[in-house]
Amino acid sequence: MLPPPMTREWARNLVASEAVASTTSGQTEPATVLVYEKLRRQLCAPVGLDGFRALASRALALARSEAPSLSAARISEDGTLEGLAEFEPRIDIDRVRAGEFPAGKEGTALIARLLSLLYIFLGEALTLSLLGHAWPGGAFDDRNSGNGSKA
Repeated sequence: MLPPPMTREWARNLVASEAVASTTSGQTEPATVLVYEKLRRQLCAPVGLDGFRALASRALALARSEAPSLSAARISEDGTLEGLAEFEPRIDIDRVRAGEFPAGKEGTALIARLLSLLYIFLGEALTLSLLGHAWPGGAFDDRNSGNGSKA
């Protein structure tokens, strides 16, 4: 089961957003890791550490079907993601300024799977609300859903 196309697009947008934001903050971590960490911080409060770890572990297991190289990645006891940085390109400010937002297929697959699970369990409106809180002023604030209602 592949994630819905919209969650894959959301994942790409989030990675691009973090790549752009990191140019001003001086971050060099891969953009996918930055996205994952924002999602972790946003979700641990409402679902708890164990709930987030279960969700992230399931997303990682599902993403491995698309990107077998993720077999080296794991979710640690505190919910952080380990082993992804080896696959993901570090943020290159010059590439970001040129409009390129490098993200490996591994990271995009993981974020898309995580977003798909959120979408399944929480629904579109609540998922978009959580994303809007993590990325205020971004594409997820006041976004119209596909059915014409406000998210």
